[in-house]
Amino acid sequence: MNQTELSTLDRGQFQQSTTALDGQGLKTLVEAALQWLKANQQIVNSLNVFPVPDGDTGTNMLLTLQAAYNEIAQSGERNIGRMAHSIAQGALMGARGNSGVILSQLLRGFARTMDNLDTMDANSFVQALAESRNTAYKGVVRPVEGTILTVAKDIAYAAEQSLQKTNQLNVILEDIVKAADVSVRHTPELLPILKQAGVVDSGGKGLFFILEGMLRFIQNMPLDTALSTVVPIAAMQLEETMEAVEPGQDFEIVVDFIPSNPLDLEQFYKDLSEMGTSIQLGEGDGMYRMHIHVPTEKRYEPIDYTLTLGTVTKVAIENLIAQMNGQQPQEQLNLAVVEPGHVAVIAVSPGMGISRIFASLGVAGIVEGGQTMNPSTEQILHAFENLPTDQIIILPNNKNIVLAAQTAATMTVKKVAVIPTKSIPQGLSAVLCLDPEGDMDDIVADMKSAMAEVESGEITVATRSIEINGVQVNQGEVIALLNGQLVAARPNIIEACLELLNKANTNDRERITLFYGQNITKNDVNQIVDQIRTAYPMHEVELHEGGQPHYQFIIAIE
Repeated sequence: MNQTELSTLDRGQFQQSTTALDGQGLKTLVEAALQWLKANQQIVNSLNVFPVPDGDTGTNMLLTLQAAYNEIAQSGERNIGRMAHSIAQGALMGARGNSGVILSQLLRGFARTMDNLDTMDANSFVQALAESRNTAYKGVVRPVEGTILTVAKDIAYAAEQSLQKTNQLNVILEDIVKAADVSVRHTPELLPILKQAGVVDSGGKGLFFILEGMLRFIQNMPLDTALSTVVPIAAMQLEETMEAVEPGQDFEIVVDFIPSNPLDLEQFYKDLSEMGTSIQLGEGDGMYRMHIHVPTEKRYEPIDYTLTLGTVTKVAIENLIAQMNGQQPQEQLNLAVVEPGHVAVIAVSPGMGISRIFASLGVAGIVEGGQTMNPSTEQILHAFENLPTDQIIILPNNKNIVLAAQTAATMTVKKVAVIPTKSIPQGLSAVLCLDPEGDMDDIVADMKSAMAEVESGEITVATRSIEINGVQVNQGEVIALLNGQLVAARPNIIEACLELLNKANTNDRERITLFYGQNITKNDVNQIVDQIRTAYPMHEVELHEGGQPHYQFIIAIE
């Protein structure tokens, strides 16, 4: 989507009609917001509290807003009330992750205020922002300040103050963008973990970019060139760029290079933006990695350009269209056959190996998802809506999927219980309590008890240097998380695993189960498991292929 395609309402028309906005005007502003959020997606993703390679807030908010825009992309509706409700419905069905669900709630509150209105004036705009805030806060059981909720609250207050001096929509928008910026910068003062990590709230930053995109469109500023940013190479998440190949994105180019002189980031991004899209830049140990999608006729331009900046050490070229067309069909799982009246379980799984285990334990539906690939509300809903039973249990197995699962549960006439499992070990422990012909309330109670009996560990590689929770981490070290908290940083995987097991008081437990991921060799896996068995000779140590990305191991201690 290029800036020139934002043709629903040209800037001149908007600036001449700043006291009222119709449905087509709102459509254009949403499109502008989408484009600017897309340009800054990786900035939002990089605002991760823990130094793990799975930041996905930007991706979740982008996919949620994309679903909202897809709902209205072909609409010629001029009534702003009907347009706002279509946007909110698209966002609700496409909501991913906690940030995406909260964004959908903000849009839902906004739409509610637009009921029965043909156009939006300054008063209704300010009222809509207040209702957005109220709806989002009500949608979270325990609201936390220093998050996207705080930013929404500060935006609503700023809008009320602005209304006292103007009835011009563009002036109010400018005021709330400034307020959003200040609010985001202030989030570390409200949420200590952000201050400790040296980042601002990612969801709040995403909301800021959404509003700023609207303002930039009105002010005739570029929307397709991101603010120049460099992230650690390990945090680039290049697999995310395959989620959707846009027209004209025929080839993916990745170039590693060492610049001869200090890199002029502004000029670098500007030059690359003339060649293609999906631009990312990572840095580590004096080397840079550049990523870009380009049309066929420009596939060598980024390489030639990078050669003028220094020494190229590695080049990778992938034909995206051929890659997309050549994707292999997914393995078919032997899922449980559900009978009317049975209790059916839907589980979210990040890897095929883990999916096989869930299927073997009687799960009736698998939703692919996890870190960096949170499923949408609609995907979760579709996983159970056509099953021939009205008793459903959902295991999200990730703290960032619980809200989307709870939202899906409200969109059906079936009886749905969401067990708030935040890890794969919790989900597997819970599903062992499944009796398809049993009483659903009893099963839910048993599952909640079972999930509390297991300790959950994760092993991955740090994407940046930081000190958090009293643990000093250097970029590139192996880190261990226990029940979602950073507990150790070590030079290699085995030392990190042993320290994790020590922190989990494994001597007081009986069983250690390891699920190995995509980014570790079977030879390394076997050596590590042998050392764990030596360290814990009295324990039952099991090993399974997990197939999960980013994490070398997911570990259950029971």
